[in-house]
Amino acid sequence: MSGRAAEMARIDQGLRSYMLKVYNYMAIALAVTGVFAYGMFQLSFVREGGDVVGVTQLGATLFNSPLKWVVMFAPFALVMYLSFRIHKMSASTAQMVFWIYSALMGASLTWIFAVYTMTSVTQVFFITAASFAALSLYGYTTPKSLSGWGSFLFMGLIGLVIASIVNIFLASSAMAFAISAIGVLVFAGLTAYDTQKIKEMYFEGDSSETAGKKAIMGALTLYLDFINLFLMLLRLLGNRE
Repeated sequence: MSGRAAEMARIDQGLRSYMLKVYNYMAIALAVTGVFAYGMFQLSFVREGGDVVGVTQLGATLFNSPLKWVVMFAPFALVMYLSFRIHKMSASTAQMVFWIYSALMGASLTWIFAVYTMTSVTQVFFITAASFAALSLYGYTTPKSLSGWGSFLFMGLIGLVIASIVNIFLASSAMAFAISAIGVLVFAGLTAYDTQKIKEMYFEGDSSETAGKKAIMGALTLYLDFINLFLMLLRLLGNRE
């Protein structure tokens, strides 16, 4: 009996180490995104008295030229590449691609500092962090299976994408509010669901290479949940410049 208990304790320790690696990767990626977003904002926009009054030469090149489409879609292209090719990469290469992706995501999110006040961006970030921590903790500790949430959340996500595309043409503020409110619920649910799924992906017999790749993909999943939850909350709670 004591041998069985020792074996379970060893597996539990391995799981905690694996999840800690997932959260560490996610936290580093968020830090890289934040640094690049704010750094690009400082280099791309001209401010007077705290207000944005124009763009620099770099800003005009990045956001007022065809290059803006590269800035906008490069993160999406890279995350697709990482998702579909990670099985052919080494763990170290996948990790490098993840850092590059988080930097590109930061560049694509530069606009939030031009649209929203720094105070509201900071406040919403901490609200998101607290909410994410609570939801992820629930997903990690609950004995209840959340697998039944998967199809419902996926349909909600598809609905959000379709509604967002439609609203590009409608430009309806009421629809934008509804998308953000529903988006908060969807990504809150995904945070708990994905945490449990990542936990269940752990297998003690994995090689260090396989475990490293799983940790990177888990971090990418939670990173995307965090970023989208943050953006939805920012649209609901943020104060515009």
